[in-house]
Amino acid sequence: MVSMKTHPHADATYRVVSISDGSFVVEVTVPDSHPTTVSSFPTVEAAETWIASKQQRVAAESEAGKWFNRPVGYRR
Repeated sequence: MVSMKTHPHADATYRVVSISDGSFVVEVTVPDSHPTTVSSFPTVEAAETWIASKQQRVAAESEAGKWFNRPVGYRR
């Protein structure tokens, strides 16, 4: 039986947060990890576009198995 691993960010949650200078950051929370922020975005729409892009990338990497860490010097 093959064990399927999940991409580390597959269950991440994203929240757009306004900061004092009027721009926005994205708070990313991965289960069992401390939240981190990705900054900065001039608009909520730009932040939401980044979130959608990140989620699509995670989904694509999950399907292709590209997210697995490869040993240093690993070659296919």
